[in-house]
Amino acid sequence: MSDKIALITGVTGQDGSFLSEFLLDKAYEVHGIIRRSSTDYRERIAHLEGRPRFHLHYADLNDSLSIMQVVSRVRPTEIYNLAAQSHVQVSFDAPEYTANTDAVGVLRILEAVRLCGLTDRCRIYQAGTSELYGKVEAVPQNEQTPFHPYSPYAVAKLYGYWIVKEYREAYGMFCCTGILFNHESERRGETFVTRKITLAAARIAQGKQEKLLLGNLSSMRDWGYARDYVECMWLMLQHDRPEDYVIATGQQHSVRDFCTLAFKQVGIELDFVGTGTEEKGIDRKTGRVIVEVSPDFYRPTDVVNLLGDASKARRELGWNPDRTSFERLVQIMVEADLKKVATEQAVERIRTNLAEFLEKGIVK
Repeated sequence: MSDKIALITGVTGQDGSFLSEFLLDKAYEVHGIIRRSSTDYRERIAHLEGRPRFHLHYADLNDSLSIMQVVSRVRPTEIYNLAAQSHVQVSFDAPEYTANTDAVGVLRILEAVRLCGLTDRCRIYQAGTSELYGKVEAVPQNEQTPFHPYSPYAVAKLYGYWIVKEYREAYGMFCCTGILFNHESERRGETFVTRKITLAAARIAQGKQEKLLLGNLSSMRDWGYARDYVECMWLMLQHDRPEDYVIATGQQHSVRDFCTLAFKQVGIELDFVGTGTEEKGIDRKTGRVIVEVSPDFYRPTDVVNLLGDASKARRELGWNPDRTSFERLVQIMVEADLKKVATEQAVERIRTNLAEFLEKGIVK
């Protein structure tokens, strides 16, 4: 058995799947926590199941006993708490659930480690978020920038940040928070704006969708590649002392920029006309409206200007935020979604042909 034992909550998510691959390559024994469900949501880690050093356990951040049991059984040397209700818009619709998972869930992890007597053995990484800065008070944002959370999600994450800091100081635990700015990939959930854009570009290019509806096109974000960011999570726990770090690229782009680049990847040049909710993205070649703004996708309070300064991580951890460019990130996502849509179309054709064969009695 490896002396490096990692426990990952949120292992089925984008970051959890990349982190699992990363740690397995470093000869870790990797344990992931998943919730019981009647539907299969493990497609991001399906290729890892069956490996001798990859194990899954049922537990839930909303159930302290289940967390305690897993921590006691696995006795990890590192815990990466990536599980969360991580959709900002959903947090306005489900604020209590968001608080219970994203805030109190962090406390349950810390208490499980403490009560299992692992404070000297186990190092803990907590997934923070750039949404902590919310209604930003300085640009760019670094570890000294004041927090001003602007959504139930961000408020819950702020509790997580402070309770980690409290356990670090009160009990001498090696626990820290990574304040990760937006990090995307081909494994991003389809309800998140970046994946919504790349998937729509692929579908529109292949005639499977008419147009794309979005919210505020002028929102500015610091977008990086999730595969690069999980390395920094690991580096934080290899450092000689527990500290919190901003993880970002230091480059900023608007949702409009992301749209323009994504559609360019599929051969569609967009021109944006109008302002606010009347703004539209028009196919330069055909004059067809491809992108429209819908008030339904505006948030009650919207964060519009996030830009991270990862100088501390670069200096102390040796992390390189420039490994994957913004342009390359968008290309990776669009190429993956073009393949996904093509596969869906192929499956649809097979089903259609099979149905016709059955109807004609060719196949029984």
